[in-house]
Parts: sequence; structure tokens; C-alpha cells
Amino acid sequence: MNSLNASFSQNITIVHPNYFFIIGLSGVPYSSYYYIFLFITYFITIIGNSIVLLIIALERSLHSPKYIGVFNLALADIGETNALIPNMMKTFLFDSQYISYNACLANMFFVFLFSTMQSFTLVVLAYDRFIAICLPLRYHALVNNTNMTLVLSAKWAFNSSVVALMVSLITRLSFCESTVIQSYFCDHGPVYRLACNDNSVNRFMGTFITTLYLVIPLTIIILSYLGIFLALNKITTWESRLKALKTCVSHLLVVGIYFLPISCAYIAAFMLSLAPNARVISTSLAYAVPPMLNPIIYVLNTAEIKDIMRKMLKNRSTPSGDNISK
Repeated sequence: MNSLNASFSQNITIVHPNYFFIIGLSGVPYSSYYYIFLFITYFITIIGNSIVLLIIALERSLHSPKYIGVFNLALADIGETNALIPNMMKTFLFDSQYISYNACLANMFFVFLFSTMQSFTLVVLAYDRFIAICLPLRYHALVNNTNMTLVLSAKWAFNSSVVALMVSLITRLSFCESTVIQSYFCDHGPVYRLACNDNSVNRFMGTFITTLYLVIPLTIIILSYLGIFLALNKITTWESRLKALKTCVSHLLVVGIYFLPISCAYIAAFMLSLAPNARVISTSLAYAVPPMLNPIIYVLNTAEIKDIMRKMLKNRSTPSGDNISK
């Protein structure tokens, strides 16, 4: 009976606020120009990734394991951008920095879900390149459309479960003092640090998420490319080496654009005492810019997509030329 009363009294002390206050870019001169930049970034990201999705969906020659991965990456890019930038634009347009408790948890879930899918998809694409170059004779046995679809589906389910667990653990926290989030969205770290009860489980979960979706994927990708470079050294001619390496250029660029900014932002946050506005700008750029650049990289650096776009443009211009000749 005493244990029941103790449990009941402990539950009473859990305080969930009606709203959180997201600080965003407060007190930064000319911050409106940054919001305009974010709006342009959002527009380019949605249009660019939608084009990539349409091209891959409509062109049967691109229905291959590699482009299933690229399709998944574009989907995650659109999801993450929609979870982040519209909320920031709402702050700018309507001067509304309040977000309800449940909306905050939903925002946290979707931002982290799509971000983790970006990271894991880059690992899958690295595996695709590793098998294609190091084990070319076994490529179609190890990497095919069915296997790629199953792997990516499993990753969606796994990431959803892990992120849902991370977000659900926030509900055990009591926010009895400040409700001001030192970020531009309902970021996990700034939220759990506001708690006035024990948040050690949440701190562990934050470290676990960072390790699982940042450190481990980057390590796997680096190891896979070490294997690729060792395999390339065994190729006798430079022409064959360059031809094989060229198939990795787009993926390497996307990996660098994703992991480098976000790693620098995390390292700076741990090693330096960044001002809140500096942290907001650095992390928002690390999250917002890569989804904008990914479709540009894949369109400009992938021969198959460039050839398809040339054919589409040529087909559109052909009828007008025929009409003129008539």
C-alpha cells in the first residue's frame, strides 16, 4: 500500500507544460534575411527532390537497387525539410514561438525519424557501391530490388521504434521551471535539459542516438570506402580505376555534405560554449542545406539521370520543330 501511495505521489509531481517557447533566432540583427534564405532553401529542396522522385518512379531503367536507395534518400530529405523549415517560417511570419506540448513531441519525432533515415540510407548506398566494386560477380545475388526494398523497409520500422522510444521517454520528465527551448525546433537535448527531475535516461538515449545514427554510420561508410580503394588498387589500368571511382562520386559528395556539417556542429557544441544563436544557425544550416544539395548532386553527377533529362527535354522540343517545318 505504501509503495502504491509512493508511486501515486511520484506521478503527481510530473508536470507537463501546455506550451514550450522555441527561442529560434532571437535578437539577431537582419535575421529576416536568414529566414528568406531558409524559404529559398525549402523551395529548392521540395522541387529538386520531387523531380528526382518522379524521374526514378516513371523511368523503368532506374528501377534498380541503387536508385531505390536514392529514391528513399529523396523521400527522407522532403520529410525532414517539411518537419523543420515550415515551423521556422511560422516563427518569422506570425511571430509565434509557442508550440504545444504534444505538437513539440510530434515535431521531435518526425525531425529525428527523417534525419536518421538519411543517415542509414547513406550506409545502404555505401554498401551498394562496396559490393558493386569489390564483389562485382556477386552483385546481383547480394543486391537486388527485393533485398534493397526489404532492407529499407526494415530500417524505417527500426528507426521509427527507436525514435518513438526516445520521444516517449520525454513524457516521464517534469518541467516545473523554464519551458524555453534553446533551439529552432523541439530538439531532444535542449528539451530534456529543461527537466527538473532525473533525466539520466534521456541523457543516455541522446548519446545512444548520436552514436547509432552519426558515429556508427560514418565509421561503416569510411570502412566501406577503404575496402573500395583497396579493391581499386588491384585494378591494373587507370582508366578502369577512374571508371569505377566515378560511380562513387555522387555518393561521396552526399556523404560529405551530410556528415561534415552536422559533425562540426556537434563537436563545436561539445568543445566550445556556443551562444544560443550561433548554435541555432550552425545546426539549422547542417540540417537544411544537405537536402537541398542532394538532388542537385545526383542530377548533375549521375550519367543515367542526365541522359534521361536530356531525352525528356529533346522530346519536348521535337514537336515544336516539326510544326515549324510543316
